[in-house]
Amino acid sequence: MEPFKNFFNEAIIAGMGDHFLKAWPGFDRTGFVQTAIHHLDTLELKQRSDQITRAMQNYLPDDFVHAGDIMLSSLTPEDGSDLSNVPVNEKGISGWAVMPMTHYVGLYGMADFDLSMNLLKAMTVRFSSEFGIRFFLIEKQEETLAVLMDWTQHQDEHVRRLVSEGTRPRLPWAMQLPALIKDPVPILPLLEALKDDPSEYVRRSVANNLNDIAKDHPDLVANIAGEWMKNASKNRQKLVRYACRTLIKQGHPDTLNTLGYGPAQVTLKHFAVKTPTVIFGDALVFEMDVHSEAKKDQALIIDYIIHHQKANGHTTPKVFKWKTLTLPAGKSHAASRKHPFKPITVRAYYPGRHRLEILVNGEILGRADFELMMD
Repeated sequence: MEPFKNFFNEAIIAGMGDHFLKAWPGFDRTGFVQTAIHHLDTLELKQRSDQITRAMQNYLPDDFVHAGDIMLSSLTPEDGSDLSNVPVNEKGISGWAVMPMTHYVGLYGMADFDLSMNLLKAMTVRFSSEFGIRFFLIEKQEETLAVLMDWTQHQDEHVRRLVSEGTRPRLPWAMQLPALIKDPVPILPLLEALKDDPSEYVRRSVANNLNDIAKDHPDLVANIAGEWMKNASKNRQKLVRYACRTLIKQGHPDTLNTLGYGPAQVTLKHFAVKTPTVIFGDALVFEMDVHSEAKKDQALIIDYIIHHQKANGHTTPKVFKWKTLTLPAGKSHAASRKHPFKPITVRAYYPGRHRLEILVNGEILGRADFELMMD
């Protein structure tokens, strides 16, 4: 599979230079390309994008209005098709090449707010302006949110998605929005306006925004989920469940109740770790059997927690999804699981005692220790 960083390559940069030159005959295409490709093979994706932005700053006019006109004229013309995955071609600039352009707008367009908003709206149709819009949310939050509210009614789903994706407080790869992390209430009207959007692309972004908010304000998101689930369509129910995925993993009681997972009326009849000593590279094997004590069927979320040993001798918990099921009244459900302990990039493993816990509808029903041995 081609590395992501190769979305920015010499051919794409040369294509950008061609279209800037068409829009402005005074553009130094050669200088721009040479600056933008300097040591390109040593750079990762974000570094490549930043270098292209710097090259634009060096070779586009200092007058942002003039530079904005050049960028706007360089974009692939709209023809009614989805341009977000179309690479730079003879028609214009679209796809990944738009990313450094949105960054340019965020860095240099603050004094020309209306023009910058129009540029970001046009650019998001060709890729996404979720990174560039964040500069304006930090510096001019109130004005930017007002524009975004208007965009919730835009006919293009990419523009509507920008409303929710661009305001995510903890958007991956992007700078965070500290004010909205502290107080996300100003973006809630935007999410409210988009919760029943006809596009799943937009609704999924709304869910991701709420999931971001839940990391800092779990009770707020649980309350929103409760309101949104009232008379909810299947699409909105799906949105809410996805928005609450972090809260579900954490066993947040109000969230579980909202989603129909009340306190579990079950007994853990059997729970055993079959591999009390795990050699790194092998798997932890365990099994359990839960029995319903309820007089009616009940919805269950069964997860498990592993408390991993850290270098300082303490442990840190990590919740792992296991299964959801409907357990009939008076019936039992038996299950077994293999959890691999293999090298991964996001976790360092340390030998010693670890703990396993079984979680049913957010409540710990059983726990057992096991030993991890490293080679």
